[in-house]
Amino acid sequence: MRIVLGVGGGIAAYKAVLLLRVLREAGHSVRVVPTPTALRFIGRPTWEALSGEPVTADLFDDVDQVAHVEIGRRADLVVVAPATADLLARASAGRADDLLTATLLVATCPVLMAPAMHTQMWQHPATVANVATLRSRGVHVLEPADGRLTGTDSGPGRLPEPEEILTAALGLLRARDLADRDVVVSAGGTREPLDPVRFLGNRSSGRQGIALASTAAARGARVTLVAANVEAPLPSGVEVVRVETADELRAAVLAAAVRADVVVMAAAVADFRPTSTAAAKIKKTPDGAPPVIELVQNPDILAELAADRPHPGQVVVGFAAETGDGSATVLEHGRAKAVRKGADLLVVNAVGDGRGFEVTTNDVTVLDGAGRVVTGASGTKEQVADVVWDTVLARLAQTSPSPS
Repeated sequence: MRIVLGVGGGIAAYKAVLLLRVLREAGHSVRVVPTPTALRFIGRPTWEALSGEPVTADLFDDVDQVAHVEIGRRADLVVVAPATADLLARASAGRADDLLTATLLVATCPVLMAPAMHTQMWQHPATVANVATLRSRGVHVLEPADGRLTGTDSGPGRLPEPEEILTAALGLLRARDLADRDVVVSAGGTREPLDPVRFLGNRSSGRQGIALASTAAARGARVTLVAANVEAPLPSGVEVVRVETADELRAAVLAAAVRADVVVMAAAVADFRPTSTAAAKIKKTPDGAPPVIELVQNPDILAELAADRPHPGQVVVGFAAETGDGSATVLEHGRAKAVRKGADLLVVNAVGDGRGFEVTTNDVTVLDGAGRVVTGASGTKEQVADVVWDTVLARLAQTSPSPS
C-alpha cells in the first residue's frame, strides 16, 4: 500500500518516527509529508533515511511533478500524526498553504488523524468544532490518549501509541467485515483484595484483550471492552467498562452480553478469592506465624456464558493461559478445558518464561468446542487478534444470519 504519513509540528512528532518504522515493517511504502514546523522537531534526513523517499514540506519543491496534487492522488491511505490544533483547524477550513494541507484536499482515500496537544487546546470549543467538521466529511479522527503531556501537565491530549495508530490505520484498509456486529471483550487480570493493600492477582497486562477490542472496532464492530486492571493504553472508539474483581467482571460481561453477537473472554480471571477481606492491613505476628487465608472458588464466567446464551447464534470465545506440567502438555490441558467449558472456540497459549503475559507478542492455538485444532497464530498481539476474528467470522457464518 502507498501511505502518506503527514506530520504536524508538535513535540509528539518523535512518536511519528516510530510509526513510520512500524508502517515500513508491515510492508507498506510510506511518503512522509511534514509541515514546515514539524521539520523543526525532526529533520528531513531522519524522515528520508527511514522512509527511503524524498521529503519536503514546500509547495514549490518538485513543481514539475505537481507534488501537491500527485502525492495525495496516488495514496491508498493518509495518516496524520501528530495532528496539532493548528493543523486540525487548517484542514477543517480547507486551507492549502503547505504541502500537507494541499495533499489532504486532493486525497480521495481514507484519512486518519491522530491528535496531540495540551488538554485545554483539545477541549477548546474551536477544536471540538473542527474535529466535528472533519468527522462529518468522513475523516477518521482518533481520540487522544489520556496521560503525561509536555512538562508536568497530564490529561487527554497525548498522542496514542504507534501500535494503536497502526491498528486503526490498517483497519481502514481492510474490509469492515464486523460492521453492525456487537462485540464484548474482556481484558486484563482480576484482583481479589486480601486487605486494603494486598490482593491476589496475576501477570496479565490486558494487551491481547485490548488488541482484540481495537481490531474489532477497526473492522466495524460496536465494541464493549470490560477492562480489569489493564496496563496497556486503552483503544479509542470502544465503550470501556472498568472493573477490578472477578465478581465485578462477571456482572459487567453478563450485562453487555445480552445484546452481543460475540463475547470474547480474554481476561485472566482469578480462580479463587478470599472468603473475607480484612478491613485493615494484615500485620505480622510477634511469633512469626503466617496468617491463615481461606479461599473460595470464583464463578466460572466462561462456562456460564456458554451454557446460558441470551439469543441463538451468539458466539462465545474463551482464552486459556496454560503451563505444561507432569500430567499434560499445554495443548492437552487446553483440549480438556475446551470440552469442559462449552465455548465455541478456545484460544490456548503458553505463558511464563517471557511468553504470553507482559510481552507484545503471542503464540496461540485455536480449538473448537470438542478440542479440535481449528487454526494457529503467532506474531504481534494485533496479528493474533485478526486471526481470532477471522475464525469468529467463519463461525458466525455457520451459526447466524448476517445482520441486516
